[in-house]
Amino acid sequence: MADPLPPPHIVDSPSCTAEVHDQGAQVVRWAPAGADPVLYVSTTARFEGGRPIRGGVPVCWPWFGPGRDGGMEPAHGFVRVAAWELVDRADDGDDVVLTHRLTQAAASSRLWPHPYVLELRSRLGAALELTLTTTNTGDSPIDVEEALHAYLVVGDIRETTLHGMAGKPFYDKVTGAERVQVGHVTFGGETDAVFRTSDPVVVDDPVLGRRLVVSTEGAGNVVVWNPWAEKAAEVPDIGDDDWTGFVCVEGANALENTVIVDPGESHTMTYRVEVQAR
Repeated sequence: MADPLPPPHIVDSPSCTAEVHDQGAQVVRWAPAGADPVLYVSTTARFEGGRPIRGGVPVCWPWFGPGRDGGMEPAHGFVRVAAWELVDRADDGDDVVLTHRLTQAAASSRLWPHPYVLELRSRLGAALELTLTTTNTGDSPIDVEEALHAYLVVGDIRETTLHGMAGKPFYDKVTGAERVQVGHVTFGGETDAVFRTSDPVVVDDPVLGRRLVVSTEGAGNVVVWNPWAEKAAEVPDIGDDDWTGFVCVEGANALENTVIVDPGESHTMTYRVEVQAR
């Protein structure tokens, strides 16, 4: 049996409450002051060393899913189960900023044996802002897919609508087809779509009476995922009927938007979510 994770870093400030684990530098809980939780965590999530945490905002890096050409393991890369180092915790007004760092000395893979420094800066306040910076410390270019795989709480996925995606091209991973979004995104079955857009997305939630506004910088894709009932039942760390209460809206660079980072250079991707009344 795997060892339980050390306790998370707790934030309880005038602007928000939050929890962040060193494993994966993963923000697992965040709620602005006076608001309902924004990040979903599975009712059967396993907080154990070396196991991915189902929920919050996992960091997918340096490949997305099984990689562009398939065969990369574990899915979504190796850093989300690595022990990152907390190198700074600072107050900035009502915000709390945590900075985690990871290097090849702490986590690597025979499938991707390159030197790197990875930093995740988590700004926890009235908005949640995550900034992922990849630095190539080697002497040859590196090829990186990445995602900030945010699980967002919704009152009922069947009543949820995503605005801002109309007319955007996307790869439908469920059917394997290239498509263009017609109208707003609604949900009536399994959804796994890699949109080719960096425009803001609004998660309109009539059940909870709020809108979640998601914006990114340095990301070429927005990924939208919900497993629906049948697929969710196959996943041991998604609780019964949990699928109705979340949607993943991720900032990513995947597929043809892979990032090439030259020696000595850095690439940064930022993901931000804030809550608005409906």
